[in-house]
Amino acid sequence: MDMDVMWHDLFSPGVPILDKLIRTVFVYAFLVIGLRLAGKRELGQLNTFDLVVLLLLSNTVQNAIIGPDNSALGGIVGGAMLLAINWVTVRFLYHHDWLDNLVEGTSVVLVDHGRINRRNLARQLITESELLAACRHQGIQHISDIETAILETSGAISIFPRTPTPHEEFSADLAARLDRIEQQLTHIQQELAPRASQ
Repeated sequence: MDMDVMWHDLFSPGVPILDKLIRTVFVYAFLVIGLRLAGKRELGQLNTFDLVVLLLLSNTVQNAIIGPDNSALGGIVGGAMLLAINWVTVRFLYHHDWLDNLVEGTSVVLVDHGRINRRNLARQLITESELLAACRHQGIQHISDIETAILETSGAISIFPRTPTPHEEFSADLAARLDRIEQQLTHIQQELAPRASQ
């Protein structure tokens, strides 16, 4: 292959740079709005279907950003524009809380004082088994062991365990009862010892 042709293919974009920049802005805006409307679970990838959608989505919009361009320069320009848009957007939203809440949404309580909020679970399209899987992932086996579980704007579920957990309360109560029984047995042995020596 001729070196001139190779360098030309690498650094000569197949579409005008301005076209590529405008495409990137439109696709970025579409994805932000689309993922916001799809809900937080898309971001959290709670199940296989959500993960497949995100993987296919990235492949689907790739051509919308780069167009019929396979050059390295075209990919670099598209990638740089994505990073620049994100940098500007994040800094702008940081200074405008109301707009950040509109774009990012707010966190949602899924479990409160050990009780599942089924209405919020249904609104977020999260099944009870998905919630339990998230609990087990954080080392908690039962919903009753949770003080609060919150679906964050990132799609992650933050879980705050009860302190102490019902299991820990039961263990502490059992230990206290055994301690009292042991004290009573010691007291009975002390009372019986003088009688036995007579």
